[in-house]
Amino acid sequence: MKPNQNQRGASVTALLAFVLFVALLYVLYNQSSIENLFTSRPENVTPRVVEARGDLAAGEKSVVELFEVSKASVAYIFTESVQGQLFFRRVAEGTGSGFIWDDAGHIVTNAHVVEGASRIRVQLDDSEPLPARLVGIAPSYDLAVIRLVNKPANLRPIPVGTSGDLLVGQSVFAIGNPFGLSKTLTAGIVSALGRTLPVSNGREIPDVIQTDAAINPGNSGGPLLDSAGRLIGVNTAILSQSGTSAGVGFAIPVDLVNEIVPQLIERGTLPRPGIGIAVADESLARRLGIRGIAVMGVEPGSPAAQAGLKPFDLQAGVVGDIIIAVDRKPVANVLQLSKALEAIGVGGTAKLLVMRGDDTREVAVTIVDLEAR
Repeated sequence: MKPNQNQRGASVTALLAFVLFVALLYVLYNQSSIENLFTSRPENVTPRVVEARGDLAAGEKSVVELFEVSKASVAYIFTESVQGQLFFRRVAEGTGSGFIWDDAGHIVTNAHVVEGASRIRVQLDDSEPLPARLVGIAPSYDLAVIRLVNKPANLRPIPVGTSGDLLVGQSVFAIGNPFGLSKTLTAGIVSALGRTLPVSNGREIPDVIQTDAAINPGNSGGPLLDSAGRLIGVNTAILSQSGTSAGVGFAIPVDLVNEIVPQLIERGTLPRPGIGIAVADESLARRLGIRGIAVMGVEPGSPAAQAGLKPFDLQAGVVGDIIIAVDRKPVANVLQLSKALEAIGVGGTAKLLVMRGDDTREVAVTIVDLEAR
């Protein structure tokens, strides 16, 4: 005899009730286990004992002291500039670094940090941002001087050192504002000396210091210090495919800075004596076996063009002129030529000893201010 429909329904209901009861017991058991896991604690748990460290090493102490003494001389610069045209204008913000030059509130930085800025603010140590104005700028050397509008009391100008006696391998320190992170200290060594650094107007800065101290966007214009805390350079550029530090940074030497800054404070601009030529890189000149300054370009209408100077054309195989002396004093590189022209001054006449092939001749060239051209 087959069970009827009501009997089958009752059996299924009883089975389901049993399954639910077993599941409920399982959940309650595991919940109790989980609670025990989180609520039970080992007894007598205390923090670990801190090991005594002892004194900092002598080298560490000196670096800490260098930063504490130097940080008050470093400036963190914030700029705003209006970009675009009438109906599509926007305000671009920038950051950079600098350092206090004197008690009058002058601050030195890179030209590319403040060039074109409509608003400049400076933060000193723990101060609020202070307004500043542009005093002078020298794009050919990537240097600029700004001045605090309301000079606070007790400014601490940075101690100035020398760069002519630097040695490869000695310790250097950079303090700046990388990525807007103020009071950042990085350390490294002098990696090389006598580098040349191209700037935006096609010129080159001579005698640049190369360092592996980390320099990143925002470090521009900040100080490069020696182990005595003296200024030896102005951090200005890096060589990197990523745009961040790759261990190859460059700083404008302080000996050059110390020549240019007083002129910018006094006149606002820097005359750059020249004759209107482009010259070969020193490494190229050495590879070509050239002793002297190879002329690679002559600006049309310039004093050099009027004097008949002729540039090399390596592709066409054209031999150009090599400048070997100025006023009978030998010149072997761009720095020596620049110094010789500066000594004569704008408006003066330089007598150049020029060699083309096997022929040597003397030509008179008038010196002009290249910044005014």
